[in-house]
Amino acid sequence: MWREAFHAACAFALTAVFLLPILWMIGTSFKPPVEYVSTSVDLLPDAVTLEHYRQLADDDILGKVMNSLLVAFGTTALALIAAFPAAYALVRLRLPRRLDIGFLLFVLLIKLAPPIVLAIPLYQVLRALGLLDTLLGLVLVYQVYALPFAIWMLIGFVRDVPISYEEAALIDGASLLQRMTRVVVPIMLPGLTATAIFLMILSWNEFVYALLFIQTPSKFTLPTYIATLITEDETFWGRLAAIGLLASLPILALVGVVQKKLTMGFAGGLK
Repeated sequence: MWREAFHAACAFALTAVFLLPILWMIGTSFKPPVEYVSTSVDLLPDAVTLEHYRQLADDDILGKVMNSLLVAFGTTALALIAAFPAAYALVRLRLPRRLDIGFLLFVLLIKLAPPIVLAIPLYQVLRALGLLDTLLGLVLVYQVYALPFAIWMLIGFVRDVPISYEEAALIDGASLLQRMTRVVVPIMLPGLTATAIFLMILSWNEFVYALLFIQTPSKFTLPTYIATLITEDETFWGRLAAIGLLASLPILALVGVVQKKLTMGFAGGLK
């Protein structure tokens, strides 16, 4: 009994530690400036104001959210479409060992490289394609880190699919494409969901490439817009707290919708 009480107290303490910054952010988003710049430590505002949210609305925050959603969904979809055949080939096809390991190391090297290292060549590529200052250009350059991440994650999920299922489909006359889409994909759907969530979070929070390749304010994503709230003269803490809350809601809602499949994906995709 005492052990259970101790575990419950530890869990409650850890939950409070993690929730405190979130509650502080929520409270600050509703405080007038005179309160959040004061020396007093108050979690809740004395006078509730919606001024920060009104200012965000005046800055077309809905447009920034839509830009981030389009880029995040586009990046995730393109990465999954390209990464799944690559992961399947690395697991199922009898590639030379050196080619297999060399490709994986090359993908890992690209993933570990700092984003700024590839900024100049990517800028030149986008300029040659006429995709500078476009959301489509962001979707393409985000593949630099999204695609390697997706390949490495999906390799494990493809390995979890029993080869006997594909062999049975092959006996029934299924082609390679049919085996991939009708056998492998439905079984590893939890793994695809888990990978998609991580890709969404990565592209949702990406800042460096969005800052370098987008110049038009109406095309800003949320991270680049948030950077404009920190200036040499002033930091708009109220709007920063408000946008932090609003930026978290779409991802939290998405995770809530696919929570069951996401949990299965973390467990390995198969029971």
